[in-house]
Amino acid sequence: MEKWFNNNLERSNVRKHTLRHLKGDSFVDNFGKSVNKFYRKFSVTNWLIIMNIVVFLFIVLVKVFGVLSEEQVLNIFALQASAFFSGSVWTLLTSMFTHIWLPHLFFNIISLFFIGNFLEKIIGRKKFFWFYLGSGLFAGLFYVTLSYFFGGFCIAEFFGGCLGSRIFIDPSILAVGASGAIFGIAGLLAILTPKMKVYLIAGPIFAIIIQSVLSSIFDSGAVMSLVNLLIMVYIFFSIFAMFSFNSNMRRLAIPLGMSFWILPIVAIVPLVVIGLFVDLPIGNTAHFGGLLAGLGYGYYLKKKYKRKTAMIQKYFEA
Repeated sequence: MEKWFNNNLERSNVRKHTLRHLKGDSFVDNFGKSVNKFYRKFSVTNWLIIMNIVVFLFIVLVKVFGVLSEEQVLNIFALQASAFFSGSVWTLLTSMFTHIWLPHLFFNIISLFFIGNFLEKIIGRKKFFWFYLGSGLFAGLFYVTLSYFFGGFCIAEFFGGCLGSRIFIDPSILAVGASGAIFGIAGLLAILTPKMKVYLIAGPIFAIIIQSVLSSIFDSGAVMSLVNLLIMVYIFFSIFAMFSFNSNMRRLAIPLGMSFWILPIVAIVPLVVIGLFVDLPIGNTAHFGGLLAGLGYGYYLKKKYKRKTAMIQKYFEA
């Protein structure tokens, strides 16, 4: 009786809300709910964009404070066929979130923001997250495999370069960027919403091609420094111009309207052809690998969820 009395007396001195919080790991539960609530304020796509920006800023700070040179940073983060098959397998993942050139980062996150958020709403957060990682990893693996086995062979001389390295990329070339995963998204949407109208901002692509052509013509560092500055300014201008209410300003970005199923073809095939004549800083094989991943997953969804995919396709017809 005395034991029972003491236990109850002690218990009555504890406030009700304190007792309630002591039952189970309530702090952990509430903290977890708060974190989950904060996490869900942003889409998975936006979290991926934030990760890309954070990695970019980290690289900038590392270079500014002299911790590592740009070459050392690339050796750690960038994907290179020869290094990958020598053991640097982690670069398959790190390269997906690495950007060195600011316009490259900006162009990728703008593309990811629009088509990534759109796809995420269609297939859901979890599916989108794993698909994004999977398509990016597959794109990188596709890139290094072709580069390692075919990029080093000089199949034939073609406009002052080896045809093998022009098509499959030399194994010593470093590759970074989210483009492979983004082309995966484009490939999946080409299956799920093939007739939906979309715009390709062609201006920055043309600018990069012009930059590559001029770099092969001019040896002067001063001339190319000016060209690079103008190209960078134009790329930023063209991206922001697409949000302008002025139609004439939007035209300067050279937006090309097309159905979604045409977009991947237009974004890859011309660059492959141009790449035969000029060395472009664009990983076409990685883009193609991401596209294959997207098309493959799209056909899987279409076969497994015939009714749902048919409804999506019909809803988003132009």
